[in-house]
Amino acid sequence: MKLFTYAGESSTLALAQAKKELGDEFSIISQKKLSDGTYEISVAISEEDLKEAKTKAEQEKQKNDSLVTKNNNIADRLELIAQKEIERKRIAQNLQNTLPEDVSLQLSDAVRQISQIAGVASKIPPKSPYPKPLTQATKESDSAKNLDAEKNEKAKKSQNNKESQTENKKKDSSLSEINDLRLIRGEIDRLNDKLKLIQNMFWEERGPKRDGLIIPHEFAEIYRITKASGMAKEHLEKIMQLTLELMPIKMRENSVLIKRYFREVLRKMVYARAENLSSNSKNIMMLVGPTGVGKTTTLAKLAARYSRLLNKNYKVGIITLDTYRIGAVDQLMFYAKKMKLSIDTVVDTEEFVNALDSLKYCDYILIDTVGSSQHDRAKLESLKSFVNADPNTKIDVSLVMSATTKYEDLKDIYHTFSTLGIDTLLFTKLDETHSYGNIFSLIYETKKPVSYFSVGQEVPNDLNVATSDFLIDCLLDGLIKG
Repeated sequence: MKLFTYAGESSTLALAQAKKELGDEFSIISQKKLSDGTYEISVAISEEDLKEAKTKAEQEKQKNDSLVTKNNNIADRLELIAQKEIERKRIAQNLQNTLPEDVSLQLSDAVRQISQIAGVASKIPPKSPYPKPLTQATKESDSAKNLDAEKNEKAKKSQNNKESQTENKKKDSSLSEINDLRLIRGEIDRLNDKLKLIQNMFWEERGPKRDGLIIPHEFAEIYRITKASGMAKEHLEKIMQLTLELMPIKMRENSVLIKRYFREVLRKMVYARAENLSSNSKNIMMLVGPTGVGKTTTLAKLAARYSRLLNKNYKVGIITLDTYRIGAVDQLMFYAKKMKLSIDTVVDTEEFVNALDSLKYCDYILIDTVGSSQHDRAKLESLKSFVNADPNTKIDVSLVMSATTKYEDLKDIYHTFSTLGIDTLLFTKLDETHSYGNIFSLIYETKKPVSYFSVGQEVPNDLNVATSDFLIDCLLDGLIKG
């Protein structure tokens, strides 16, 4: 491996210098800001890649030298072509083996057409639609019979040439339009990227600089989107640093590729749990969480999903512990009656165990609980007694939280309810916010899988099985229902 150091007024300029000399196949070892305000980066490259980069640089230089020669003023080049054509015609007239007249005219037409396309004047006169008069010497040397044959032959050739030129022009025009469209589309893509670079031209001064982490302006857009999502700062900077270290240099020039790569990095950091639809085991789910997050409505959605929406209509029973909130039991009674489901209301652990036993024929038993503040220790201890009421029964505890809650409060809620033995996370009210980085940060921090996302109030449709793709799409692009 070979080590090289580059300095510039910004990390981007230093990186550009490295890329100019070494190509794309190098790795960034370190980057830092010097005391004089400039930036310094250290890169490493294998000897094989270095040799290949030097070869490519030499080829590029030769290509550029060739382009310099080719890029002379088009008007001068066309004028030179015209002058050479005139000189060639003059010499041809003095030679015994002169070119046929129609070939010479075609050459002149080609030069004149190029001039018209380029928008410059040509000294070659336009082709006359009338045939040149025969000289007296020719008239005397040719017989009338030969003259008629020549005229017929010329007319035939002229007709064939016109048809061929018309067809070629149509083909050239069609190919030219296709190439023009491709060039325009490519130019639009490049302009879009340049506009984004212009918008971020002051990013070096405004961007985050903490613990030596420097965010290049190419990543300014994705950094702003993620930061605005409510993601925890420490998580964002850690993920950004990981992305900068792993992303290939050649991918950094395209904002679409940057976003796609960053999306994949985030997706792999989200833990999601698939539905357990096995009919061989009993599934008992208890929904716990703060007040007002939508536990009762979410339970109704789950009940409808298992009993009505899946390929198999599972037997579902409902138990409610929420006898404190006015109307909570009535609300569940309404849903249970519509779906023709069994429902039991209990107030203590003994009744709870009996209710579990009475619903043992069910594939799913869903348990609604009273909402509790994370600071109400008494209610949390009461809930814990229900979770542990029957040591022979495994209860899957799902912590239900609102997507509108900021990350610090979500973390506080989780740590308080974690005494119940949280198995999964379930988030509601995704339709009431535009920021989903707080959800990502909690999942990433706790390493707990998420099971469902509630995206509206409608029962039973507004409930999605959680996937990493869905959450990251919401985080980067916003929620798209349906």
